[in-house]
Amino acid sequence: MAEPRWVQVVFPIPLDREFTYRLPDGWSDPGPLEGRRVKAPFRTGVKEGLIVGVPGAEPSDPSKIKTIVDVVDDVGLLGPHTLATARWVARQYVCSLGEALGAMVPVARRERNLPGWTADEQASDHDLVLSDEQTAAVRAITQEAGHLYYLRGMTGSGKTEVFLQAARWVLDQGRQVVYLVPEIALTWQLRDTLAHRFGPTVAVLHSGLTPAQKLKEWRRIQTGVARLVVGARSAVFAPVGDPGLFIIDEEHEGGYKSSQTPRYHARQVALWLAAKTGAKVVLGSATPSLEAVHLMRTGRLQTLNLSRRLAGGAPPAIRLVNLKGSTSSLTPELIDAVHQTLGRGRQVILFLNRRGFTQSFRCRTCGYEAQCRNCSVGLTWHKSRHILLCHYCGYQARPVEVCPTCGSLDVGWAVVGTEHIEAEIQTLFASARIARLDSDTTDVKGHAEAVIHGFRQGEIDLLIGTQMVAKGLNFPGLQLVGILHADLGLGLPDFRAAERVYGLIRQVSGRAGRFLPDGQVIVQTLRPDSAPVRLAAEGRDEEFWTTELALREALDFPPFTRLVRVVVRGKLEPNVREEAGRLALALRQAFPGPGSPGQPEVLGPVECPLAMVAGNHRWQVLVRSTDFPLMHHGLRSVLGNVAPRSGTYREIDVDPLNML
Repeated sequence: MAEPRWVQVVFPIPLDREFTYRLPDGWSDPGPLEGRRVKAPFRTGVKEGLIVGVPGAEPSDPSKIKTIVDVVDDVGLLGPHTLATARWVARQYVCSLGEALGAMVPVARRERNLPGWTADEQASDHDLVLSDEQTAAVRAITQEAGHLYYLRGMTGSGKTEVFLQAARWVLDQGRQVVYLVPEIALTWQLRDTLAHRFGPTVAVLHSGLTPAQKLKEWRRIQTGVARLVVGARSAVFAPVGDPGLFIIDEEHEGGYKSSQTPRYHARQVALWLAAKTGAKVVLGSATPSLEAVHLMRTGRLQTLNLSRRLAGGAPPAIRLVNLKGSTSSLTPELIDAVHQTLGRGRQVILFLNRRGFTQSFRCRTCGYEAQCRNCSVGLTWHKSRHILLCHYCGYQARPVEVCPTCGSLDVGWAVVGTEHIEAEIQTLFASARIARLDSDTTDVKGHAEAVIHGFRQGEIDLLIGTQMVAKGLNFPGLQLVGILHADLGLGLPDFRAAERVYGLIRQVSGRAGRFLPDGQVIVQTLRPDSAPVRLAAEGRDEEFWTTELALREALDFPPFTRLVRVVVRGKLEPNVREEAGRLALALRQAFPGPGSPGQPEVLGPVECPLAMVAGNHRWQVLVRSTDFPLMHHGLRSVLGNVAPRSGTYREIDVDPLNML
């Protein structure tokens, strides 16, 4: 059979086309071409692309076909399912095949060794004694015919050991395992546990690796040397040949959703891959997402429960403290509790929900926040225009001068930051060893890992943090957790605001009392009677879920509908506004009026809550429906036929998690 002379190449650009190129003169290599990176002339320069196939017929005019400059790889980068997955991602999340593959495969030229950890010896797990609940969960996952499971259990209840036992069983069957966590920081403690248990068969994949390190791990997986992959969101694309199990720990976390094109959700990709390969999927969390709760309640996810802590700990004592009238972010109750905890030689975490910072309009006396009368989400204060705006339906209102709930004149908005808190803490507890962990401090390479290690080893007394300290971390010396402004996120213009606040309080509270039954949590809030705050402090999960799901259903929000968000951005605000209106009109014409069940509804256009980012004005259009295929088909058709005007750009987000 003659060797091919032509290949199809895609580039990581928002152009959904495959380009035909001629292989270099004298090319002779019997290996597969798919998945090899190439350097090829493109427009006025040379660009790196990926070979995705060989054309079925010779081009009609070969003289017009350009020749590849260089073939980068001796062996392609695609696993058995990579190209099919990329094509699905491109369709599902409305991007080009090149953009999908660009998010999936490594970009380095050569491999280098992973620094800082080894896996030469394996520990046996045969001597471990599981609880009855753990044993039942492992048996269900490994022995029953089902493929979708949800492992629900309070923090410290032994979910990780169930995951590891299930992974061992799958590996013993000769298949491979992909173990996902929502944050790179969580891979640091998990990789050592897995390497100790499973030895050099473990590979690590996440965006924190250098390109060369990622390529080395990719090749280890691709060749079958590594059979258990641990990593953050992008590890779902690992080139495993025969996946038998996908583990998605802390399933509720937004870190599984990409914020850049393609805006995929790793959970959805894992479910698609599992359906294609016959693999099992086990999701787990102490605070399931409402989408998962709905699937469990409707029987589409089999629930496995773990109800008690196994390391000698107990659920912490949680106390609500009212912030009304306080001039500081630290109430006397919290200050006294910190003094007592440090005096015992124990540790403290102070948590601040930075995501709660937005220009929401609130009463500083009673905690009242302005809400949209149509959408039950917070109104955003646009100071320059002196209006309150709903970023879903466009409803507007004037800011009030007097709080309609308590009559206070102290209304407006205010922002509190971790740096301000840190300065206050250093003054109050001058002898304590204090560290801060947030997105600002983690810009320094290795800082987050060093802080987490230092806190675990007892080298830090008091840790101030944002979401990074709320997830999956075990600190034996931790006794007290203080949540400084628990209700801040309730003012966000997002229908998921209550769910996020509830989950954060439950997750952060779960850091305390994991090893000793004396954990304490102090929840400071301006709204102690707010259902998400009160029910979270009391641990009434089922009641919160029932109430919130009923509200979502009444308002036609997920999980009862599907959403697509299209953001139009550009430097000139009039052009962006006009383009968003043109797009909304085209979508409405594609979905004419309410009719049959599932008929898509177009909301907007309206300014995004974050109206300007990096010098770009931003407007959005939302489409929602119970008939996802109908909505998705119509949306792709409109976006393909209505090109954006010059100077404006579109960002398409299917099933968005962040509405800002």
